[in-house]
Amino acid sequence: MRRVQLMKTAPLPMRQGVAPSRVYLPPGPWATVFDFLQERFPALSAQQLLVRLKQGDIVDAQGLPQSPDTPYLAGGWLWYYRKVEQERKVPFSLKILYHDERLVVIDKPHFLASVPGGQYVQETALSRLRHLLQQPLLTPIHRLDRETAGVMVFCVDPASRGAYQSLFQSRAVQKEYEALAAFRSTLPLPCCYRSRIEHGQTRFFMQEVAGSPNSETFISLLARKGRWAHYLLRPTSGRKHQLRVHLSALKIPILNDRFYPKPLPIDTPDDFNRPLQLLARALEFTDPITGQRRRFESKRHLWPLESINQRL
Repeated sequence: MRRVQLMKTAPLPMRQGVAPSRVYLPPGPWATVFDFLQERFPALSAQQLLVRLKQGDIVDAQGLPQSPDTPYLAGGWLWYYRKVEQERKVPFSLKILYHDERLVVIDKPHFLASVPGGQYVQETALSRLRHLLQQPLLTPIHRLDRETAGVMVFCVDPASRGAYQSLFQSRAVQKEYEALAAFRSTLPLPCCYRSRIEHGQTRFFMQEVAGSPNSETFISLLARKGRWAHYLLRPTSGRKHQLRVHLSALKIPILNDRFYPKPLPIDTPDDFNRPLQLLARALEFTDPITGQRRRFESKRHLWPLESINQRL
């Protein structure tokens, strides 16, 4: 079921950091709400839907619980809490780096999704933070890949959200990442790599294609130990999986990357002992409200270069 942002008109409150979702009731041939839900959500079994309806978990816009035989009325909305059966616990905590009346900045751990989606609802940075701070209107200003750790910014004040989001849209935020990957002696460093990145056969994977570049990353070497290197990455664009795609294209894929250059099956379980060695080290920008120059830095660390061979 589709997730939506918590709205003031929602008949259900936030629950454990998770906002209610809703689904529209379009014109159609369904006699009952149950008939519609079966067709609208084929991934859920009839038994699962019946249980949720009988428990009163699905309500209309007035907050009235729906039953399996509730007549279908087009034009309205149904509200519910999205559930994932046996959602896997991410055994790492997020840390708050900064908190004021407008912003919350966290140090996200590896494996924790930024926002609810797919197989993750409560095991996300947004849900955890909303529950911890009791801030139902808290929203992310940008996102990090689930596999990436580091600095992530959220907005507390809805009235200020647009001003902060525009910083990322206009590329007015300086971003620094660190990554561990193989050392390639034939790659001149520092360098700037540009390419055109678009979605692959599925929307999860990205690929480089011909055409004018829409992504740019500056790459420099921080340290080297044998065949492994520690890189500093400064992207000026924010394409999905950009850093992972770029380093893979340069034949130095990021250590422990499960998808580039060769993807593992989507349902491959996480190995919490082998996180992707990619860290959003720092964000820096001029605050659009106060004019203050801000810089936030992660306290996390990638593997020491000298320990890589023993960890693999």
